[in-house]
Amino acid sequence: MSDGRYLAHGIGGAKDLPISPELAIAGAVAALTVSFTVLAVAWRSPRYDAATSGRAAPYLQTVVDATAFRVVLRVLGMAVFLWGAYAAVLGQDLLTNPVFGMFYVWWWVGLVPLSLLLGPVWKAISPVRTINLAFARISGSDPDQGVFRYPERLGVWPAAIGLYAFVWMELVYRFSTELGPVRLWIATYVAVMLLGGALFGNTFYERADPFEVYSSLVAKLSPWARRDGQLIVRSPLANLDSVTVRPGLVAVMAVLFGSTAFDSFKESSPWVRYIQSSEVSVSLLNNLALLAFCVGVGLIFAVGTAATGVGPGTSRWSLPNQFAHSVVPIIVGYIVAHYLTYFVEVGQLTLIQASDPLGEGQDLLGTGDWSVNYWLSYHPTLLANTKVLAVVIGHVVGVVAAHDRAIRLLPKRHQLTGQLPLLLAMVAFTVGGLYLLFAA
Repeated sequence: MSDGRYLAHGIGGAKDLPISPELAIAGAVAALTVSFTVLAVAWRSPRYDAATSGRAAPYLQTVVDATAFRVVLRVLGMAVFLWGAYAAVLGQDLLTNPVFGMFYVWWWVGLVPLSLLLGPVWKAISPVRTINLAFARISGSDPDQGVFRYPERLGVWPAAIGLYAFVWMELVYRFSTELGPVRLWIATYVAVMLLGGALFGNTFYERADPFEVYSSLVAKLSPWARRDGQLIVRSPLANLDSVTVRPGLVAVMAVLFGSTAFDSFKESSPWVRYIQSSEVSVSLLNNLALLAFCVGVGLIFAVGTAATGVGPGTSRWSLPNQFAHSVVPIIVGYIVAHYLTYFVEVGQLTLIQASDPLGEGQDLLGTGDWSVNYWLSYHPTLLANTKVLAVVIGHVVGVVAAHDRAIRLLPKRHQLTGQLPLLLAMVAFTVGGLYLLFAA
């Protein structure tokens, strides 16, 4: 850990991408334009309906709804949490402490592949949900019911704030790799979640837990879904159509997307040169830049979706939240492009370090003598193609999701022309994202 890998989240920039950036950007823009053109010609009516799509999976539902299965998942989530807490409280304040990898790699980045494969996994393993459930059982209360009803106007704004607090801690706070601040952040998170669960019940976790909201959104690209309690299997695009529109949804998307873009930007040569030559505090500059990226992404998307004709009785400023689901595949594409090497390699390193949580030379998990496999880093062409493809596919899927929603929402005369501002916004995201990927 002393080699600074925790700080190099991109582990990827120009050195990992032995292909022409101009060619990659031109190809990505062409893919978006062609996709939109094909959709405009061949896709004239909505095809995804969350209320009717999908097939039941009764045999699989018997397994996943079994009490034993749910208990195993909760025990697993609590065990990992307690192991991390053990390392955080009693371990050494060194980067070899596994709590840093568990916090920044397993928890933050690992939720994406797990949610893509398994659905809303954080909801199933969340230790704060488990603790809240235990308190409810002891007191004889219902964990779904709190003292108060969760205010609808809050939507997922608390989750957006929580996500921003995490990315600020990871990307801007200069003591992010010291044990004390990480312990404080986790303790604050747990305290707020338990208090919120007591006051508003499980609804609080669905809308205010930053990691549950994050995991549940990514899970909309998995084939697994629930409808009226029934487990169904359906197209990820049909599943994506079922994202519930709530206040603050655009803010959540903006934080997730903007922070990933900023993580690339802060490693770029122009920014590094600027902050080195500036007389302004580096911390202040990074704080302002992170905020600017998140707010900028939100504004570009909001303007791109609102700048269209709307039907009578519909506010154009209601459209950004209606179209926010189309940003989910773009976010996933950028996370894959930006964090793939980091997750695979530092994730392995964390598993090795987790076997010695106190830094005393123990091998409690039997993984202490394992070594990190750097196969991905040794195949830069494959890595480059994977990163560019992840960005391009994410944007193309986003265009498809936005087009289907536009056909349903917009008046007939604006169904195609009304999408042009959003298409331009997505082209800007593509060009900017790939530029930062190469510049980092």
